[in-house]
Amino acid sequence: MAQNVVTSKVSISLLSDFKTITKMGLSLSVVFSCLAGYLLAADTINYSVLSLLAIGGYCMVGASNVFNQIIERDLDALMDRTKNRPLPMGRISVTNAFILGTLLTIIGLTILYNINPRTAMFAAVSIFIYTSIYTPLKQKTALSVLAGAIPGAIPFMLGWVAFTGRFDLEPGILFMMQFFWQFPHFWAIAWMLDEDYKRAGFKMLPTGAKDKGTALQIIGYICWTLIISLVPIFSFTGSLELSLYAALPILLIGMGFLYYGFKLFKNQTNIAAKKLMAVSIVYLMSMQLIYVLDKFI
Repeated sequence: MAQNVVTSKVSISLLSDFKTITKMGLSLSVVFSCLAGYLLAADTINYSVLSLLAIGGYCMVGASNVFNQIIERDLDALMDRTKNRPLPMGRISVTNAFILGTLLTIIGLTILYNINPRTAMFAAVSIFIYTSIYTPLKQKTALSVLAGAIPGAIPFMLGWVAFTGRFDLEPGILFMMQFFWQFPHFWAIAWMLDEDYKRAGFKMLPTGAKDKGTALQIIGYICWTLIISLVPIFSFTGSLELSLYAALPILLIGMGFLYYGFKLFKNQTNIAAKKLMAVSIVYLMSMQLIYVLDKFI
């Protein structure tokens, strides 16, 4: 009985560490974006492909996060937010983490290649940019956010590519929607965690400070996010369409997103940044869900 209890506790601990090192919450949000993109493209839904896309998408993001945490393990130990992660705490060795990241990469890319080669190619590009460009740039320049926005924007369009096997106008628009969204979302997080990031030497805010200049750039990117999200109502985005009925709730949610951007500009507080970050997530998921419902209802 005692041995069973110990085994159970070890299993729970390993699962908890797996969730942390692959950033399960983030990875599941990426899977959501992938599936939304697939549904927007699909004439008929192949549930086997949908399942493969979900698993492959999770592996893609999970691998990126594992490699990121291997590279930044000593820096993570300096920050309150990350000091209890498995690698800084020694619960997972670097060797085992590398094996996990490699397995996730191989499994994920193999699964996505079986959907179609182009889907696997974009997934590989995402892992490479996140690990080899975004991660090392974080200590050098705030332009790292620009690099990070590229893999962050791939999931929505990846779903479309998974169905069609090609990258053209429609997935390009989906990419831009999530690309512009990355900046206000991530800068809101960077604003909240600015002191923590500075302990590790990370340069994340565009002006280097929690000031009106940063807030103004956030407002600008919210505007671009909203504009590109509404472009498909004008019927020149190929088979990616949006009705006026669906555009209205997206516009309303977008105005809420913009409102909290102005609140950050006015108050310049961590509380305002936290609210903006939460609203950014609501906006992205709501916008993607509205697009899917608009197609099928």
